[in-house]
Amino acid sequence: MTETPKIGERIAKTLSRAGIASRRDAERMIAEGRVSVNGKVIVSPALNVTEKDRIVVDGKMVAEAEPARLWLYHKPSGIVTTTRDEKDRPTVFDNLPADMPRVMAVGRLDLTSEGLLLLTNDGELKRKLELPSTGWLRRYRVRVYGPIGDAALDKLRAGIEVDGVRYQPMIVTFDREQGSNTWLTISLREGKNREIRRAVEFVGATVTRLIRVSYGPFQLGKLKAGEVEEIKRRVLREQLGLDSSGEQTPRLKPQRQRKPAPKQVDAKPGRKPSRAPRD
Repeated sequence: MTETPKIGERIAKTLSRAGIASRRDAERMIAEGRVSVNGKVIVSPALNVTEKDRIVVDGKMVAEAEPARLWLYHKPSGIVTTTRDEKDRPTVFDNLPADMPRVMAVGRLDLTSEGLLLLTNDGELKRKLELPSTGWLRRYRVRVYGPIGDAALDKLRAGIEVDGVRYQPMIVTFDREQGSNTWLTISLREGKNREIRRAVEFVGATVTRLIRVSYGPFQLGKLKAGEVEEIKRRVLREQLGLDSSGEQTPRLKPQRQRKPAPKQVDAKPGRKPSRAPRD
């Protein structure tokens, strides 16, 4: 019986798994004529390839995809999460350890946001970790300047619409008051662009500091700003369903849906600010 030849997978997916770029960016690179297969430049992503094909991007041979790996990174404020910035601002990729492979950020934190950012060498893992369907909770410590009483917090907990964008209910806990500032813990199961900042501004206050402390089961812990720590293979197997080689498509372990935390009573709700924000 003649063996059926392997069908392979789409070129953009192969480039994504190899850590070259996300699928969308890989398709853009192909359209720009930066990718060749077996010596021929391609301009369409509608091409399947196998491990036998010779793929070159920007003049460099694409190595076979390595097992999926994942790192925790403590992003400081003042740097961007894009690989290239049109304003030439520093990026999270500028000062990573020299022995790290090419990595991509899972989701984003904006310029002034801090805290946990996941990095991976595998584009398919990145895509799956970003899907809202995983149900993974993203938890933030948020410093707010201005009055933020029960009524405002209840709006965030119920879900709001700002400028035509619908934000899902947030899990909001009052932590403490510090002068004219209030510290909250806010948890989301999706992460639209600047979601917390826009929602808090809509209810009459201003976010002056935002720190992501967890992403699903992964915690910032005591990781210092700018530090990187790789997740152990055992943890990846337990949390992501990867096999021992890390080569299979990851099967994410859904996070249990929890009931919203009981409403917290604010200390001195509605207090008007009397001075500039401080740490």
